[in-house]
Amino acid sequence: MTDANKTDLPDNWGRWGADDQLGTLNLITDEVRARAAAEARTGQWVSLAQPIAPDAMFFSPFAPETAKASPVQQMVSHSDGPVAADLSLVYNHHWHSTHLDALAHWSTDDQVYPGRPREQVVTPFGITHASTTAFAAGIVTRGVLLDLAVEGPLPPAYEVTSRDFEQAEERQGVEVCSGDALVVRLGWTGSGPHGTPSPGIGMDAIRWMHRRGVAVVAPDRGDAIPPLNPDEPSPLHAVALGRMAMPLIDVPRLDDLAELCARLKRYSFLLTVAPPRIHGLTGVPVNPIAMF
Repeated sequence: MTDANKTDLPDNWGRWGADDQLGTLNLITDEVRARAAAEARTGQWVSLAQPIAPDAMFFSPFAPETAKASPVQQMVSHSDGPVAADLSLVYNHHWHSTHLDALAHWSTDDQVYPGRPREQVVTPFGITHASTTAFAAGIVTRGVLLDLAVEGPLPPAYEVTSRDFEQAEERQGVEVCSGDALVVRLGWTGSGPHGTPSPGIGMDAIRWMHRRGVAVVAPDRGDAIPPLNPDEPSPLHAVALGRMAMPLIDVPRLDDLAELCARLKRYSFLLTVAPPRIHGLTGVPVNPIAMF
């Protein structure tokens, strides 16, 4: 990719200062949260997280032997005699589970947002900047589902563009605004059929998110595998997360959400994302909740 093309990519480095760790979460203002709270009118709700059935702690989840291996290993034990059961967990959130990627998860030209040397940020003892520490208070904003899979999963290797987003807005009677969490259903939960090229969100759609002021993105299919355009950086991870500093809710489960939205004929909702308050990580498991 040429230097000219790199400079054409959307970028938020420096926008909120040299010490910023929130990135596009800065767009979630008190006014945005108040507008989001007004979406909770019926009390109906749905989870956007993948269910996980842990395996016994025999194999490492860091190198699953099959695509269906659980990302969580557990070992159950007794504490305080026979009364209380305890357990130990080994967890790799990047394998087949819903998680929130921190800004330090991706680096650009050996730098981590908003321009710190990677070797100073990514250390053997944890992440020193732009880590999950920034998510400690949780995320509360308005969520908007753009369902691109109303008539079935998108075709293999399909590139989602801004036109797809705008057509979904018109069809659903909703508009994505600054500070919103954009939830995108492609109909390919997780990795999709094994060995089949997956669809993905293209660079044109990423630029649209930048113009609209999207604060968080949650697609049920991450970057296309194999890449749609091998000569470009990955749109979601390298550009949206790495350059635009937009936290990514990766591997959400959206079918239940799409069903409820269609039944209520409402595609905006109060979205709460409350991760465990574990500092210094590149990502953390989450259970996003949509409330209507």
